[in-house]
Order: sequence, then C-alpha cells, then structure tokens
Amino acid sequence: MTLLVSMRKNKTVSCKRKDVLNLNYKDYEENEEDLINGFIKTYKLLVEMNIFSANDIPYTTQLIPLSVICTLLGKEIENVTIKEKIKQWFWCGVFGELYGGANETRYANDVKQVYEWINGKDELPKTINDCNFSTMRLISLQTKNSAAYKGIMALILGNKCKDWINGSEMGLQTYLDERSDIHHIFPQNYSINMNIDKNRWNSIINKTPLYFSTNRYIGGNAPSEYISKILKNKNISEEDLKSFIETHMINYELLKNNNFEAFFNNRAKSILDKIEKATGKEITD
Repeated sequence: MTLLVSMRKNKTVSCKRKDVLNLNYKDYEENEEDLINGFIKTYKLLVEMNIFSANDIPYTTQLIPLSVICTLLGKEIENVTIKEKIKQWFWCGVFGELYGGANETRYANDVKQVYEWINGKDELPKTINDCNFSTMRLISLQTKNSAAYKGIMALILGNKCKDWINGSEMGLQTYLDERSDIHHIFPQNYSINMNIDKNRWNSIINKTPLYFSTNRYIGGNAPSEYISKILKNKNISEEDLKSFIETHMINYELLKNNNFEAFFNNRAKSILDKIEKATGKEITD
C-alpha cells in the first residue's frame, strides 16, 4: 500500500519502516479496493505462469511489487505485450535469485522501473539487468526450498506436460486434484544401486512433476522396467507414452535405454533453453 500510494502521488517511491508508519489512513482507505483487485490480477497471472499453490510460489516477497504493478496497470494488464514484459521481469527475479534478502529498495525500484518500462521507457529494470543464471546452478538445485527450483517446475508445467499414465495435461485443477508432486525420473533406489552421484540424481535435472498415483506405480525400478510395466499393464501405446514423457523435456529413447549420462546432459540443455526464453537473458556459460 505504501508503494502504491507513493507511486500514485508521484512522490519518492519507498517502503522502508518509516514510510509505512507515515502512511495516511485516508490514502489507505481510498486505495484499498484497488489493491485487493490488484492481488486478484496477480493471482490470475501466477496461474497463467503455472504456479498453482502457495507452496509453489518462488518468492512470496516478489508478490509485493507484482501486486502493486498489477494495481497500477488496471485493465491494461490484459494486454499481451504488457503481460509478457511483466513475466520477463518476474522470471528474472526468480532465476537471478534476487528476492532472497532485504528487499525494500528492490521493491521500490521494481515498481517504478517496471511501470516506466511498460509505458515506453527504453531502460530495462535493474532486476532484468541483474539477472544472471549459471549452468552449474542446476546441479545444486536439490530441494524445493529454492526459488529457482520452483521456477523450473513452473516452466516444465508451462510446457503443457502430461501425466505418464493418465495422459491428461497437468493444469491447475488436475495438478491439485491428483496430489501432484515432484518426483525422480531415474528413481532414487535405482540411482543408488547404480552408484550414480547423488548430486546428479537428486538435482532438478532428474526431477519432474507427476501425479501421486503415477509415482507410486513407477516405484524404484529402472526407467526401462517402469516403461515396460506401463506399456504392458496400462493399455497405452508406445507412441502415446513417448509423447507424454517428451512433454517433460525428456528424451524418450535415452530414458528407455537407462542412459543416465546422455539423458542428464540433454535435459539440462532443455531446461537452460526454457530459462533463457523466460528471462530473455542468454546463459553465457
């Protein structure tokens, strides 16, 4: 609210403690309904970016400037060009991992700079300029605690990925109804038995969203075994199964042949391509 009021009054945009304490009640009251509508627009935008639950939001802190930007834009947020700019800024914040610390200065900069950029200013927002993703970061993304980890899962869902047995696209409703979660592609038990380095098999490169029931069916078997099991018992043609698996940015033949090394490199490149496209920034290494 402090950010919104200072933008609308054309004052210095700031939301430090003293600014929040100096917020005038009348200003709060006059802007309250608009900001609520801004949060609703923010929610719709998150769903459009395939972020379906509170636990899947990369940075809750980034919702602060995002909600203000959506409020300031009003109906303009429906414009596809404007929306793409906001998404680019959002993904740069996520994959640049820029919203993890004290953020009051970044909030203020982003609200002003993104709004001005949308309205024709050539200069890119600092968050877009600051975004820099390293290839090796993929290896260290091991748990859901990281914003970039959650961001990559949203990009995989955005690839219109399908469940491997059900065959339905993992959209908002099915994702939640089927208790979807992130699972290993080369299962943990198999990877340990094959002496694959844990940093590799447990990294995001070897993970994907699947329905709870599908993950249980796959179990800890080698990919070649669980693929055979699905084909034999679930009345799915190999052509269909291949198409379902490939929506997850996985090379079917490499998976089917248990070729972890080639699968790992191939999928890493596919993920990096998605990150480049989302951020509009080249990954230089």
